[in-house]
Amino acid sequence: MAAFKVIIYDCDGVLLDSRGSNEAFYNHILARFGRPRLRAEQLAFVHTSTAKQAIDYLFQDTPWLAEAQAYQRDIDNRPFLVLLRLMPQVREILEYLRPTYHTAIATNRGKSLLLVLKELGLEDLFDFAVSSYDVSRPKPHPECLKKILRHFRCQPEEALYIGDSLVDRLTALKAGVPFAAYRHPALEADFHLEEHLDLVEILKA
Repeated sequence: MAAFKVIIYDCDGVLLDSRGSNEAFYNHILARFGRPRLRAEQLAFVHTSTAKQAIDYLFQDTPWLAEAQAYQRDIDNRPFLVLLRLMPQVREILEYLRPTYHTAIATNRGKSLLLVLKELGLEDLFDFAVSSYDVSRPKPHPECLKKILRHFRCQPEEALYIGDSLVDRLTALKAGVPFAAYRHPALEADFHLEEHLDLVEILKA
C-alpha cells in the first residue's frame, strides 16, 4: 500500500454528531406541510442522504413534493446549527495531520457545509471540501472522491476515506480508495477507528 497523502472525512456521523440537528431540520419541514414526525427508519435514511434525496423520500406520493423541495433549498440552516456537536478528538487529529497530510471532506451535506465548518471553527483545518452541491452525482457515486483525487493529483491508494455508513464504504470501493470505518465495527473496512486518534497508529504502521 502506498503511503497516504490525503485523509478524507465524511461529515455527519464522523466529524459531527448531527443526528439531533438533522432530525430537527426535517421535522421542521414535515411540520410545515402537516406531515408526521420522522420515524426511526426515516431518520436513518435522511442522515446519510442529500437534502434533495431526503425530501424526495419523505414526500413521495404526496402533492407537496415540489413545494417541499423549494422550501428546503431556501431555508435558513443557522437555527439548527446549535444542535451540532463536534465528535471527540476531531480537532486534535486534524491538527496532528496538518503538517504532513492534506485533509479533505467528501459529504452528502449540501449548502450548509461551509456554515457548519465556520460554526465549529474547522474551516482552517481542511484544504478542500466537496459537498453534494459540488457534484452532479452524490454518494455512493464516487464522483466526490475522484474530484478530491484530481485536486491533489494523487492516486486512489494514496488517499484514505473515513466514514461511518454503508454509503461511505460503497463510495470508497467504487473510487478504489482505502476505507476506514468510524465507530462501526460491523462495517467491512480496511481499518476501524473507535476514536479519531486511533488514526495515528494506522498512519505510523
